[in-house]
Amino acid sequence: MSRIPFPTPDTMNEAQRRVYERIVSGPRGRLVGPLRAALHNPELAERWQAFGALLRYGTSLPPRVSELAIVVTARRWNSQIEWHIHAQAAAEAGIAPAVLEAIRARRAPEFDTPEDALVYEFARQLQETGQVAPGVYARAIECWDVAGVVELTAVIGYYTLVSMTLNAHEIPMPDDATAPLDVPAEGGQPTLSRLPPARKDGA
Repeated sequence: MSRIPFPTPDTMNEAQRRVYERIVSGPRGRLVGPLRAALHNPELAERWQAFGALLRYGTSLPPRVSELAIVVTARRWNSQIEWHIHAQAAAEAGIAPAVLEAIRARRAPEFDTPEDALVYEFARQLQETGQVAPGVYARAIECWDVAGVVELTAVIGYYTLVSMTLNAHEIPMPDDATAPLDVPAEGGQPTLSRLPPARKDGA
């Protein structure tokens, strides 16, 4: 059960309804996840949905890149809804089931392409340390140019915000789906997931 109530079409005020209708008529198709909470402030929800739509659908990055970065972020933050939605999107974008299962299980994934491994490592390092190693950053610039790396960083940051919102308010899974992620704990308290570096050369 969520910690907060959510506006419904029957209880929304005029400003909330305007934002709601823009959301459900757009590429998302329905109101789910953090936007349910954001609707308590319609201006926040409006700007949030526009920013999220830009980062998910309007960057120069291929969906394979952005969706892999999103599932790394979801796993780091144990974000159940984020994983539920974006693991499917990542699979549709071409990420192998074995890779997704390794990330879900917090094992070192073995990637089919160096580009996928680079996305994983860029997102993993940024989530684990708040930094990206010089060599990883330089390779990312070679792959996606400056604009693409700026976009990739923004995607990771935005979905970190999404994860925090989902977790803080305990927003429930859509459609009564089962939570897909285990949540590690230390000292009886939940903690962020540690993500190992990708496997290299089948090792």
